[in-house]
Amino acid sequence: MNYLLSFIEGVITFISPCLLPMLPIYISYFAGGEAAGKSTPKRTFTNSIGFVLGFTVVFVLLGAAVGSFGIFVQQHETMFNIIGGSIIIIFGLNFMGVLNIGFLNQTKKLNLQINTYNFFTSVLFGFIFAIGWTPCVGAFLGSALMLAASSQSVLQGVIMLLLFSIGLGIPFIVSALLINKLTKAFNTIKKHYKLINIISGALLVIIGLLMMSGKLKALMSIFAIV
Repeated sequence: MNYLLSFIEGVITFISPCLLPMLPIYISYFAGGEAAGKSTPKRTFTNSIGFVLGFTVVFVLLGAAVGSFGIFVQQHETMFNIIGGSIIIIFGLNFMGVLNIGFLNQTKKLNLQINTYNFFTSVLFGFIFAIGWTPCVGAFLGSALMLAASSQSVLQGVIMLLLFSIGLGIPFIVSALLINKLTKAFNTIKKHYKLINIISGALLVIIGLLMMSGKLKALMSIFAIV
């Protein structure tokens, strides 16, 4: 169950109000600094793969790091569930507009001066994207890391953040290839940002409540993917 949640959180992160409006900027990097329509599909695809690989490496390392705290988490499971669940609930309420936490609602834009656009510079771009993660988008990353820490296993932590990265990365790659055909779909999503935020926030609140009550682990054991 936690694996599925991590993947879903990655997908929702992509359509968040912080990230989606900046998609044309990212696509411009994938296209080699040119308009998407003037770049070859092969170069755009290759660069988008590099970008996704870059942030995936960073997120997976974070997953491994928090997963390694398994023994500590197990010893202080109740305290961790309460603190971690509370943080996730706060993220969710902020998404829903119930709370207004300033630093979570800031959008941090990347200003990179790159003269050569290729697979390797795209990997570097992915690294920088992950390290300079936009705070309000990071709510779902934070939630995924909380789930990874609760897994009490390095391997499970790695898998959860890998699935989070796949959930975020697949839409990036598809968008890079079909950006001109998806403009209408993106505009539709933008018109329903309020509803998306409410649903996304509610998902975080539910996860937080389940974690605080200790029922998330029991639910995970029912739907565990071995």
